[in-house]
Amino acid sequence: MFNIIIGQYVPGQSVIHRLDPRAKLLAVFLFVIIIFLANNWVTYALAIIFTLLGVFLSKVPVRFIYRGLKPIIIIIIFTFILNVLFTKEGELLVSYGWFHIYEGGLIQAVFISMRLLVIIVATTLLTLTTSPIDITDGLEILLGPLKKIKLPVHEFALMMSIALRFIPTLLEETEKVMKAQSARGSDFTSGSLKSRVKAIIPLLVPLFVGAFKRAEELAMAMEARGYRGDVGRTRLRQLIWSLSDTFLMLVTLFLTAALFILRG
Repeated sequence: MFNIIIGQYVPGQSVIHRLDPRAKLLAVFLFVIIIFLANNWVTYALAIIFTLLGVFLSKVPVRFIYRGLKPIIIIIIFTFILNVLFTKEGELLVSYGWFHIYEGGLIQAVFISMRLLVIIVATTLLTLTTSPIDITDGLEILLGPLKKIKLPVHEFALMMSIALRFIPTLLEETEKVMKAQSARGSDFTSGSLKSRVKAIIPLLVPLFVGAFKRAEELAMAMEARGYRGDVGRTRLRQLIWSLSDTFLMLVTLFLTAALFILRG
């Protein structure tokens, strides 16, 4: 459970940590879109280099990121196998009974797996180097023009921040409940798949009860402190757009142009 790093924040003073959250949000959002322009080895190599450069500049331990990617690797492997088995394009490479592997299916499986991996690393890097408060402020400012059409921008940004903040808390709560039930004789690791699913069902009830209890306590605490939404709200820390933020956007736009030009 503790290997899941989505929603966690690692304090630091790296170049990525010091960037304006608005620049990081825009860069990650644009990167997730333009990664679908990549369709050959050169474009995917550029996307991977861009992602690895961000990991290097963030100074977040690679071992920490790798440990957090372990649960995701299973999904990536499953996606890879599906594409290999069900994509019938290109030259036939392997044929054994009903089992056929085509060159196009193998290449597509590799590309989709790399696409998923870089998207997950990029989005995870955003939460690792940006505190939930900064993410909330950045989202609220970026979505500010939508207030003119009466959209609850502040509430949306607040919900996103609370959701990210409570992911590690819920994982910790799940770990405690699992240990408590294991001490009472529950077994989550052995037996058939059906028996494992049956063992997990009793875990959901105390988990949901605890989540609703935490939500109620948070709502009461916010009301006790006079929370009234964005009415008359001020910020202790003002966001300042610097030259490094402009450079990040220029690099992202350059990557967009390179992927568009080099795609097959």
